[in-house]
Amino acid sequence: MPVKLKYGNNTTRTAAKPSLIHSRLVRGLFIAAIGVVAIGVIVFSYFYVHYQHVVDDRLNAGPIFSSVSQIYAAPREVRSGQKFTAASIAADLRQAGYNNNPKLGTFQLNGDNIFIKPGPESYHNTDGATINTTGGAVQSITAENGAALTGYELEPQLITALSEDKNRTKRSLVTYQEIPPRMVQAVVAIEDRDFFNHGGINYLRTIKCGLQDVISHHMSCGGSTLTQQLARGFFLSPEKKITRKLREIMITFQLEARFNKQQIFEMYANQMNLGHIGSYEINGFGEAARAFFGKPLGQLDTAQCALLAGLLQNPSYRNPYRHPERAMTRRNVVLDSMVETGALTASEATRAKAEPLGLAPPNIDASEAPYFVDLVHDQLVKRIGDQDISHQNLRIYTSLDPDLQRAASDAVETGMKNVDELVNKLHKRKGQEGGPITYPQVALIAINPHTGQILALVGGRNYGVSQLNHAIAERPTGSTFKPFVYAAAYNTSLNGMSLGDSGVFTALTKLNDDSQDFGTADKPYTPGNFVKGEYPGMVTAATALAHSLNIATIALAQQIGYGNVAALARSAGIVNARGTPSMAIGAYDAEPLDIAGAYTVFANNGVHLTPWMLASVRNSNGDIVSDFSPEAKQVLDPRAAYLTQSLMEGVINYGTGASVRSQGFTAPAAGKTGTEHDAWFAGYTSNLLCVVWIGNDDYTDIKIEGAHAAAPIWAGFMKRAIQLPQYSDVKPFSPPEGVTVAHIDRVSNLLVDPTCSDNTFYVAFLDGTAPVNSCSQMGDNQQNFLQKIFGIGGSKDKPVVPDSGHPPTTQSPAPIVRSAPNTPPDGNAPDATQPAAPKKKNFIQKIFGGGKDKQQQQPPTTPPQ
Repeated sequence: MPVKLKYGNNTTRTAAKPSLIHSRLVRGLFIAAIGVVAIGVIVFSYFYVHYQHVVDDRLNAGPIFSSVSQIYAAPREVRSGQKFTAASIAADLRQAGYNNNPKLGTFQLNGDNIFIKPGPESYHNTDGATINTTGGAVQSITAENGAALTGYELEPQLITALSEDKNRTKRSLVTYQEIPPRMVQAVVAIEDRDFFNHGGINYLRTIKCGLQDVISHHMSCGGSTLTQQLARGFFLSPEKKITRKLREIMITFQLEARFNKQQIFEMYANQMNLGHIGSYEINGFGEAARAFFGKPLGQLDTAQCALLAGLLQNPSYRNPYRHPERAMTRRNVVLDSMVETGALTASEATRAKAEPLGLAPPNIDASEAPYFVDLVHDQLVKRIGDQDISHQNLRIYTSLDPDLQRAASDAVETGMKNVDELVNKLHKRKGQEGGPITYPQVALIAINPHTGQILALVGGRNYGVSQLNHAIAERPTGSTFKPFVYAAAYNTSLNGMSLGDSGVFTALTKLNDDSQDFGTADKPYTPGNFVKGEYPGMVTAATALAHSLNIATIALAQQIGYGNVAALARSAGIVNARGTPSMAIGAYDAEPLDIAGAYTVFANNGVHLTPWMLASVRNSNGDIVSDFSPEAKQVLDPRAAYLTQSLMEGVINYGTGASVRSQGFTAPAAGKTGTEHDAWFAGYTSNLLCVVWIGNDDYTDIKIEGAHAAAPIWAGFMKRAIQLPQYSDVKPFSPPEGVTVAHIDRVSNLLVDPTCSDNTFYVAFLDGTAPVNSCSQMGDNQQNFLQKIFGIGGSKDKPVVPDSGHPPTTQSPAPIVRSAPNTPPDGNAPDATQPAAPKKKNFIQKIFGGGKDKQQQQPPTTPPQ
């Protein structure tokens, strides 16, 4: 029996061995698992703490988003009689932020009446007003205290934000409360449907995308939640690696632990890139709403919200300006997703899909005035002295008129197409077809001639292509300089000095336009006129400026002293002018912006106004940081300014600028063309001054006159401007005391009476210097028979300078002399057509004075510029 017992014992011991091995294996595996978990916890804890510090460093460095300074336009003034409705005023105020931000201001709309109440952070003080707009026009404006007002300024509109950094990033911050619910629903539907429920990671989706990426060897599968996208955008580089994905997850845990879902969505809404416009990257829904739709985020409809949500994935590929079909297709996918999540009904989605994209005009120059904004930034740095001014959360109030800026941008866009056509024709005419073509650049500046306020500025034809601001690039001024020669001549006469044998300078003073040498013994200088070989001989000053005759203008500058002309020009802001013969025809450089300022001398009674764009800088609470005052200086006698202006009216009415009239601009205006390598036109009305420059960046001659290249753009802009209520009340120019406007017969250079020809013009004279006789009294010039034969004696070659501005009483019909604006009695502009070319006189005409002589000939139909 013991054998059995031993066997039994042996059997038991043998069976126990596998059980023991299994137990030890389980324990080993368990310990290993615990070790792995422990190591994992340690590693996780290490990286959790590490990325906690990363997030801390990012969050403790300052606000999550830097507060960017904002640029505002000039306030719009509502005046009695203007065509405004209460609803349109409400839309303007809503656009400015009223009611959404009570600290900025509120309004109450009640039918045709609107009550406006600025808040403590408003640009204005807190005085409110009620505007009545019965019949579609402003009928009355009443202050809060019951006083009647003639005008009331609305809150300035936001133009744009300053760029955040050298990468030219723009962002307009919004709070979660300012994000429309449809925007939230659209983003969640297309990007992360479980956003408000998960803890930051969609584990199933992440594992699925991880396996897919490993199999395909491409890191292309989506699967990131909104929080992960935010983590990636805030802290990580765009490279696609597994290690980056792990870091992204760690940061996601940090964000979910620190912020609630609304805060995370708000950060996401302000961070995400939605493409670019021009040279700027557009970050955040707030900036995208303004960039793509021209309105605040809170005013977007369902379809527009869906479009922005659709841009989150590959915004460049779906840029709605470049690829509208792709953008619309993606928008409709978002709308379908919103139906699936229950955010929209099928009928609502169908209606939204039927909407066009509704984009704002793609011209960034029209909507954001980027060249203007760059100048504002540069001036702020100079005046306030902080290089990081874009991050100070300032409210920068400027001179810009957004309506006029759009008009300027549209005129440039349209006009440069015409210029390009002229360049192409010139290229073909030279037999260079197929070779490279240089297309010129452009600048347009519009200012208020009585305040110096820069109302609109275009510094180039496309800011996205070139940020070089041609409005402040120095170029030869060409014939836009010539009015300063004539102004200096008038100034000389007013100071009691005579111009040689000519006596007192007037519009009828004869100037020699024959070929002359204005050089020195060492260096001759014999300039020609724009039309080669054309020398009209003796011409009146009015003709010389109207038809931009070079030789006559230099001859005049020589008589009054080159230094006197240069001194006047420098005092008017053309600082490079020097007392040389070539100065008189614009050989020295000036910025188009400086020319605009210089022309305020003529438009503003001799007072030079330095163009300005900064009005006030406020902090985020509306407190004044700095206010700026315009600079003004009297540099010319008001009478000399008006007399010169009168000659410049002739430029537009019958001279080189007559193309302005042929293009349908009929309002009273004065101006001057310019052609010297570049093409210019500078001109103004009673309430708006505009300078247009066109030229090549490589400084080559564009070979197109200012009359054909720049003047049409000027006319196109001015026609748009006078359609705006604030510039529609153009008035004739009013002469100052001591100046008389006379109606002159061009054949005789005497006063007009019913016996004169139709070839007449209006021009101003200093009192006592206008002609006394009329054209019917041409024989009353005290010349005898022999003097008439040989053309000697009398006053035939110089203007009559009577002692009084009142013509003597005669038996002949009364000539027209009046102290009134330089327009005909019917109020319309004089005939813009040019006189026919004169016929040569035969011998009999020379003896008896018939026909015209050399002194009275007019330039050809295509005059020099």
